[in-house]
Amino acid sequence: MKPELIERPDVAQTPAASEPGHDGRASGRVRTDARPRRRGPRLARVLLVAVLVVLSIPFVFPTWWMVTSSLKPMSEILRKTPTLWPHHPTFDAYGDVFRLQPFAQQYWNSMYIAVLVTLGTLVVSSLAGYAFARVRLPGANVLFVVVLVGLLVPAEVTIVPLFRMMNSLGLVDTHWPLIVVPIFGAPSVLASFIMRQFFVSLPGELEEAGRMDGLGRWGLFWRIGFPLSRSALAAVAIFTFLKSWNMYLEPIVYLSSKSKFTLPQALTQYVDAYGGPMWNVQLAATTLTVLPVLVVFLFAQRQFVQGLAQTGLKG
Repeated sequence: MKPELIERPDVAQTPAASEPGHDGRASGRVRTDARPRRRGPRLARVLLVAVLVVLSIPFVFPTWWMVTSSLKPMSEILRKTPTLWPHHPTFDAYGDVFRLQPFAQQYWNSMYIAVLVTLGTLVVSSLAGYAFARVRLPGANVLFVVVLVGLLVPAEVTIVPLFRMMNSLGLVDTHWPLIVVPIFGAPSVLASFIMRQFFVSLPGELEEAGRMDGLGRWGLFWRIGFPLSRSALAAVAIFTFLKSWNMYLEPIVYLSSKSKFTLPQALTQYVDAYGGPMWNVQLAATTLTVLPVLVVFLFAQRQFVQGLAQTGLKG
């Protein structure tokens, strides 16, 4: 009697497809699909995702608390037992944000200042970074080190002489100090360092090919170097915009009119008649301040990480 074939449920047999032997002919062995072997990687992936979710709680919870607390009345925020979700959600705090202060004007102030600072920093840092990386001048490395020393000087040290300078020019209580100083200050120095690191990593053959085509120094930068530096420019643009958006010390020193306040300065003005903070209104204003930047970063985080990876680790 011939032995009966026993079908294994965990092995899918495909008699039509056989593995070839060493001579190219079919060896007669039947391929099997060992599906249980895939359970190991899938289980490891699930465990990894679970661990990452747990580790993300300390970073996500403050944002969750900010958004949900902006929907609570003051009595529920100050109660002894905190709540993760408001019992009676209300948007009254968001109305008070615009009623108590010219928040829309202050929002526009921060927006256009951050955009101008970002564009100016991109121009200055890309030109300076290319010059330090590609233009061979005597003492260029020493000059670059002197420029980097500007990163070691705290803003609190230079704020008083800068205020006296701006006051002598009649620029106090205007937005000009918040635009000009960051473009030519420490943020631009860090951006120039990042751009220099990127341009140093570019192959020299690209410029040699450009010179053979008749390009000068400006043509080499504008047609070859600048288009290739998009990832580095994206990284510089993101952290420059965020730094300008969150700037707090300089607006306090230079600005005194509420209509000219920026958002970080405006957030401290939501207080009651006794000087106590109106927590629900402050959290509502903070939510409106954070959400646009958070959305932009979520969409551009890949370019940000790629730009830093390509510039900070080379050269």
